[in-house]
Amino acid sequence: MKGESVKYRYNTHVEWLSEKKGILKSDDKPDIKVACPPEFGGHPGIWSPEDLFVASVEVCMLTTFLWYKKKENINIKSYKSKALGIVEMEGGVFKFSSIKVDIKIILSDINDIERVEKILKKVKRACLISNSNETEVNINPEIKVE
Repeated sequence: MKGESVKYRYNTHVEWLSEKKGILKSDDKPDIKVACPPEFGGHPGIWSPEDLFVASVEVCMLTTFLWYKKKENINIKSYKSKALGIVEMEGGVFKFSSIKVDIKIILSDINDIERVEKILKKVKRACLISNSNETEVNINPEIKVE
């Protein structure tokens, strides 16, 4: 097993519905209605590729954090985040120039603050999604004890 290449496959399917709308599907998962965003002549109130891109970074930060939290045996009261992706014209094409993820973590033990800060540094380096694109991804944590 050592030295063998590891590969995981993730399959999705998209079906056009009408106008600039479609349905995103994946085996054994709920369907997601998708559309071009209003900024590009699409539809409001429907998940766009841009929304999903930013969300994938944010969710990856959460799941990576949870993996390290479990490994380090740290108890938390809550974890909430919000993300903002900025799209700009660069070299004649639109690109995400940055994604900022604000993370708010509530702890019950003040002694865990430093450990959580160390985990968050690892999270930024270990997140598969942010490592797989050229967009600068920044984490802005807020850690509290209550």
